[in-house]
Amino acid sequence: MTSDLLDLEITGIAHGGVFVARHEGRVVFVSDAVPGERVRARLTDPAAGSETDTRSFWRAETVEVLEASPHRRRHIWREADVTRAPADRPGGADLGHIELAHQRTLKRQVLAEALDRFAGGGIEAPEVSALDESDGTGWRTRVTLHVDADGRIGPFAARSHRVIETRELPLARPVIADAARTLAAADPGRITLVEPGDGRVRVIPQPEKGRQPKPEVVWEQVRERRFAVDAGGFWQVHPHAATTLDEAVRGLLDGRVDTRSAHLDLYGGVGLFAATLSDLGARRVTTVESSKRATAHAAANLTKASARVSAVTARVDRFLAKMEADAAKTFSGGTVVLDPPRSGAGRRVVEAVGALHPSAVVYVACDPVALARDLKTFRGLGWEPAALRAYDLFPHSHHFETVALLLPAA
Repeated sequence: MTSDLLDLEITGIAHGGVFVARHEGRVVFVSDAVPGERVRARLTDPAAGSETDTRSFWRAETVEVLEASPHRRRHIWREADVTRAPADRPGGADLGHIELAHQRTLKRQVLAEALDRFAGGGIEAPEVSALDESDGTGWRTRVTLHVDADGRIGPFAARSHRVIETRELPLARPVIADAARTLAAADPGRITLVEPGDGRVRVIPQPEKGRQPKPEVVWEQVRERRFAVDAGGFWQVHPHAATTLDEAVRGLLDGRVDTRSAHLDLYGGVGLFAATLSDLGARRVTTVESSKRATAHAAANLTKASARVSAVTARVDRFLAKMEADAAKTFSGGTVVLDPPRSGAGRRVVEAVGALHPSAVVYVACDPVALARDLKTFRGLGWEPAALRAYDLFPHSHHFETVALLLPAA
């Protein structure tokens, strides 16, 4: 066995789709493993193990499973299987070698650890709920492939910017996978494939150089309402995700939306949760989003809403920072829904939301660690999570979504 290979006992899972082992007291983060396994893994940094290496952790890639977990399955993406060289495994399905139900158990463990470490503890992590009874494949309505300098088209290799040509895309919707097989050589850059609400695939080339395509407006549907959105713009990638999150926010805020107050939808995109607030009885809603095109779509999408909706194009932190004291009083007693990017809302935004004195806050999070850090800030301001829901919107990957209801502490 060469010096860059280690035989490791896998003891847990870490945030980011990697697994935890120890070697001579040092933490090793290992890909493509399962807790309870014994694996042989190759260190990814040539400097690891040198006399000058003082880092507290290493990273490694599983190259052989010595003792398999009962939860290990053949990878749902054959080209990403552990039997293939790590450099040739496409990324995007980092839990695809694990039984689906156990993936959700591990995701709950990740959330629980994040809440304990970063939110101050004392918060119970909910079960991570499945959206349907499927095998977790064929759900991605939006897929981005890459084109390298030699014209190869495919996903990046895991933890790399190397393009891997693949025969299959098992997480993609079938019509997207079919369309991907017909792609011809293109200029270096990206190609995004989208299946919007009408079921017809759009292929959007995004070359590194040259003119970008004019955005095409498509539609998505949640309940009886249609939402216009740019084909290449942000929308949830699982076909049931937007409806699931809408139902989660509805359930958590049911009976809490004061019709006399004004309400905020922060990081509002094309208006999904502003519509939810309107349906719950809000009469005045302000939705804030940094994308000018998304804000324009939100204004159009909500013209028939029962609430009077104001769609503002601005960064959320700047919008809140510039709010005058009198304007801030407008939102006192209202509700705030925030759906920040993966990095979270951050201290400035959380403190500004708390200063509005809303009656309730719903936080929609796509990153458990960012959520936990923001929850700690909220708790320091006198807010406590009254309920949490978690959903497996991204089967076979380490990602999942959490929705938290925060209320002022009694």
